[in-house]
Amino acid sequence: MKTLKILACTAALAALSAPAFAQSKGDFTLGLGVHSVMPRDSSSTTTAGQITVDENIRPTVTVEYFVADNIGVELLAAWPFEHDIKLQGAGKVGRTKHLPPTLSLQYHFTNSSNLTPFVGLGVNYTTFFDDTGVGALAGQRLDLDDSWGIAAHAGVDYKVSDRGALRLDVRYIDIETDVKVNGASIGTVKIDPWVIGAAYVMKF
Repeated sequence: MKTLKILACTAALAALSAPAFAQSKGDFTLGLGVHSVMPRDSSSTTTAGQITVDENIRPTVTVEYFVADNIGVELLAAWPFEHDIKLQGAGKVGRTKHLPPTLSLQYHFTNSSNLTPFVGLGVNYTTFFDDTGVGALAGQRLDLDDSWGIAAHAGVDYKVSDRGALRLDVRYIDIETDVKVNGASIGTVKIDPWVIGAAYVMKF
């Protein structure tokens, strides 16, 4: 529901605008920025109890190729995110790193202002690694399975030059992982983070 509201607000901004940072077929853009992965209050079906994953901020890179005017295919990559894992009643029980490459099909609205809204929908693959048990799970083998899920994207570019723009954006990513301790499954954790960030985008 929150994702739908974000997409609706972005579309409304485009309607109010009457091209500034316009992209044509064959263009591509490179974005350099930072993003914060903010897991929701995790719902879990683990036998061990409620598990939560904390926030983390990392540098990110986006590359987008325009297959048609205003329509691009974007790939999001990032420096590995690091998270503490907490278990209700036991505090921090683990650490993990993850990479969340996300491929999206995006539409950039045509308008005559310096603000160019866009929306996108795609697929995310999240791979977890360097899973480590600490605290109550110190010395135990902790594993988080990789995840596939849908990713929604919305944002706005503010033109600062003919080939440069500042971008603010938000994503909602469906991330669900099975958690194992010493090879035995203890359940599933739905991380489903909001990913909020800012970047400088260059058009080529």
